[in-house]
Amino acid sequence: MAAYQFFIWPLITLLSALLLKISLQIFTARNHRKRAVAFFHPYTNDGGGGERVLWCAVKAIQDENPNLDCLVFTGDHDSSPDSLTSRAVDRFGVKLLRPPQVVHLNKRKWIEEATYPRLTMIGQSLGSVYLSWEALTKYTPDYYFDTSGYAFTYPIARLFGCRVICYTHYPTISLDMLSRVRQRSSMYNNDDFIARSEWLSRCKVVYYNVFSWMYGIVGSCAHLAMVNSSWTQAHIQKLWKIPQRIKRVYPPCDTSGLQVLPLERPADPAKIISVAQFRPEKAHGLQLEAFAVAVGKLDAHLPRPKLQFVGSCRNKSDEERLEHLKNKAIELTVDGDVEFHKNVMYRDLVQLLGGAVAGIHSMTDEHFGISVVEYMAAGAIPIAHNSAGPQMDIVLAEDGEQTGFLARTVDEYADAILSVIKMPETERFKMAAAARRRAARFSEQRFYEDFKAAISPILPSNST
Repeated sequence: MAAYQFFIWPLITLLSALLLKISLQIFTARNHRKRAVAFFHPYTNDGGGGERVLWCAVKAIQDENPNLDCLVFTGDHDSSPDSLTSRAVDRFGVKLLRPPQVVHLNKRKWIEEATYPRLTMIGQSLGSVYLSWEALTKYTPDYYFDTSGYAFTYPIARLFGCRVICYTHYPTISLDMLSRVRQRSSMYNNDDFIARSEWLSRCKVVYYNVFSWMYGIVGSCAHLAMVNSSWTQAHIQKLWKIPQRIKRVYPPCDTSGLQVLPLERPADPAKIISVAQFRPEKAHGLQLEAFAVAVGKLDAHLPRPKLQFVGSCRNKSDEERLEHLKNKAIELTVDGDVEFHKNVMYRDLVQLLGGAVAGIHSMTDEHFGISVVEYMAAGAIPIAHNSAGPQMDIVLAEDGEQTGFLARTVDEYADAILSVIKMPETERFKMAAAARRRAARFSEQRFYEDFKAAISPILPSNST
């Protein structure tokens, strides 16, 4: 008994001291909150649609609340207020009214995929709690704005007395993911080793169900949740169960800058563009296979088309995927017809889009699909995956006219590529014009209007 007490009392004392320290940190931070909006965006160099939303959101808040400071929590230590302001212009054409403040985070490794070879979702989610603790103890704002989808940080922000706003691009877990595991379908987020095992699949179903329950609890802590599409809205409403606090705000797409590009463009050779980060879920391999099939079916007298991959690499894993893609092009004997453009500037992206007759997209259950809208605005006919955002919101008829193609399999993509290449010029112009009109529904101006309307009950305007 004496030995037992020898260990238990020091442990109780240690835990009590730790709890007291945490409580004092929270109490001190709550009483020293800054009149500011702090954006939790650990990767400010990803170059994707999420980063465009970040800068457009910063600009919208600066417009509506010029006296309110904007700050970015980032793990990119080479980021500074001036460099981020320049990046917003160079990469996305977004001109901020003034540079945002920057708080650098040192614990970003705890949200990186490579840190968790197994149980990745729960690992990254709990890691985000640790990272948000670092962020909020360094700087505690009145308004905490998550633009990267880290819902497990919302209860922490609430503890620190913040009003929690989020822009959710896609749910961390969805009912579709759960369904695939039940069906034992192999995919980028369901390892083939697990899919082949009935016992492991059952374990994963339990894991996903528990995670869904946890995700619903933390997500419900948001005071305002903006979502980017009908598909995302449906899933978030089912999971978070706060429909009155969920607003659909389509993401900002650069339709005005791209719509000035002429619809007339060289089609010899026909250029097909693919704009996406080199991440596994973007399924670049499927695009390459479909392109190779299309080239193989092409009439001998027709010029061979060009496939242009344009994207950014966030880390070593993305770099390796890019190299694998280059090797695959060689294996398929289309390496002479394929170009790779990594981390291009915005002006270069516009030039590439202006020369493409079609744009290809192949991510299953893409929550929205900004690249698809950009294709349409630029006059490139979209060939998109027949699911989620492209299917439900984007590649729909406009004034009764077809605006593009939807596909799922390699053969369906190949057929769509051939349809665009062989399409008479007048028919292509007609479809491209209808697609451009459709894209106007997702403009940056529309985003600013809907965004400002959504945040007004939480963050009233004081612009003069």
